[in-house]
Amino acid sequence: MLSIVEAAGWPIWPLILCSITALAIVLERLSSLRTPRVIPPRLLEEALAVSAAALPPPDTVDKLEHNSPLGAVLAAGFRAARRPHASMESLREDMENSGRAVMHGLQRYLNALGTVASAAPLLGLLGTVVGLIEIFGSQTGGGGNPLLLAHGISEALYNTAFGLIIAVPSLMFYRYFRGRVDDFGIELEQAARRLATHLQPHIESGRAGRA
Repeated sequence: MLSIVEAAGWPIWPLILCSITALAIVLERLSSLRTPRVIPPRLLEEALAVSAAALPPPDTVDKLEHNSPLGAVLAAGFRAARRPHASMESLREDMENSGRAVMHGLQRYLNALGTVASAAPLLGLLGTVVGLIEIFGSQTGGGGNPLLLAHGISEALYNTAFGLIIAVPSLMFYRYFRGRVDDFGIELEQAARRLATHLQPHIESGRAGRA
């Protein structure tokens, strides 16, 4: 491997940096975008059960907010329902704002991964072009050894190959993570709608009490 890096020349170092960046992002996202961490099983059912008779106390809502992204959306709904003059419109708005913030967090680093997937082939091509320029520039007017020329070209192509090796997995993981984030977004939206329907009697009873 070291001999390949030495043969490819300086253009391969940006590719190595891209590979390290892509690997770090993939490992981090694989850990962060697991279903139990984003949408813990039965969390929604437990939240609905706890608030069946009355809204949960603030300390319980704070714990729920830090539980997971789903917990943050549900906590926003409970806080909205506790406000004076609460309404279904304000509750939905608060949950939508919380959902947008959660989705932004779920998409973290994905743009960087997509950039690596797009830039790696171009960097590989750049390395190949630089290598070919150096090879042909070193040829004398009287010609050169064809074997040495072929060997030099093969070394220059290492950059293209390495760029593709980085780009293909990066693009696959980028598409995979984007799909997971979209799926989580749909599930979060469905959970928010269920909670809004569940909290509607609490809000209506509160408005009736104030009237």
